[in-house]
Order: sequence, then C-alpha cells, then structure tokens
Amino acid sequence: MKAYRHLFFDLDHTLWDFEKNADETLRTLFELHDLGRYDFSVDTFIARYSEVNHALWRLYQANKIDQKALRNIRFTRTLTKLGVPEEEQPTNISAQFTDILPYKSAVFPYTHEVLDYLRDKGYVLHLITNGFQDIQHTKLASSRLTDYFVEVVTSEHIGCLKPDRRIFDHALERANATAAESLMIGDNLECDVLGAFNAGIDQVYFNPEKRRHFAQITYEISCLSELKAIL
Repeated sequence: MKAYRHLFFDLDHTLWDFEKNADETLRTLFELHDLGRYDFSVDTFIARYSEVNHALWRLYQANKIDQKALRNIRFTRTLTKLGVPEEEQPTNISAQFTDILPYKSAVFPYTHEVLDYLRDKGYVLHLITNGFQDIQHTKLASSRLTDYFVEVVTSEHIGCLKPDRRIFDHALERANATAAESLMIGDNLECDVLGAFNAGIDQVYFNPEKRRHFAQITYEISCLSELKAIL
C-alpha cells in the first residue's frame, strides 16, 4: 500500500454534515418568518430550497454566477417557486441563513474519532474547500474541527474552484507536500476525485449513500471509519 503523509479533506458533505445542519437552519427560518401561513409544509420548503441551491451551486462551480448572486437568488427563487409573492418575501432571510448555519455542529459519524486516529498516526491533515471563506472557519470552530488541520485552503481565497488543478497545486505548495505523498478525501466525483486525479493526487471517494457510478477511483468508502483500513 502506498505511503501517504499529507491528507487533504473536503469539508462540506465529507466531514461537516451540510444537509443536517442546513435542515435545522431552514426549520428555524420557516418558523421565524411564519412561512407556515402559506400553502406548503416545512418539508416542502426544505426540499425545494435544496433543489434550487444545488442547481445554483452547479452554476457557481462552473463560474457562471458569483457568490453574491448565489446567496441572493437561492431564497427568492425558492419562495417564488412555492408561490410566495415577491413583495411578501423576507428580504433578510438569506443573510439570516448565512448567519445561523455556520454555528451548527453536526458532523458525519466517526469524524472526530477518525481524525484523532489519523493525527496520532502522524499524518498531516489539511482542508481544500469550495465553501465561502467567511463561514468555513466558523463551521470548523463550531464543530470542534479547527485544531486538526494545518492548512485550510479555500477556493475564494485562491480565486479558483475545485476541480481546477490550480487549487490543488496551491494546496500542495502551502503544505510543502508532493502529489505522490498526498491523498484527497471528498464526496464529490468531479470536484474532489477528478480534480485530485488531474493534479496527480490519489483519491478517496466518500460515498455514504453508495451511489452507483463508473468513475475510476483510488479508494472508495461509505463511512469515514473505513479510512482506518486504508491508512
């Protein structure tokens, strides 16, 4: 088995449980703005938001919209699709979402246990994330993850998004690491797996829902605890 020294993790959907934390935040906003007075349930609100947000993130990752547009559009588009008149839509809901969400602390099972194990084994841990810089560090602190990572590389700071090879090359340079001794762990086949592959870095595809695919990957896991068998 190949000897790795530097491990690069994605954050959202890999360590920090974005869906669970977003679900809690959206339920809070649903109650705060009394959205129950309209003809849809909180579950419908969350499902429609998720659909809209994922579509907008795909555009953001393709450099077709910027961060400001993503944040401004996702709630207005969600509420419009749900039939809420534009003049009745709360203007501060997007800012409230961004304010509340990073303080949620849910992580995937075995996150802290596995990170403790890897650090104790002598691996040097880093993060490469497409998430917005102004909230990623808050997420790390809220979920007790900050101290595990030596370098935290955000796409916003670098000026390019995964899977762009430049962010991986920059991360290697920041970590004083070579591609041959590095391993990328993430949930996204394009951003994390393909991006790392193009930079010459081996990959672990974190696939908790066991989605079918035909990608060629160095390793695949459905639970973070399985990293112990690899490392």
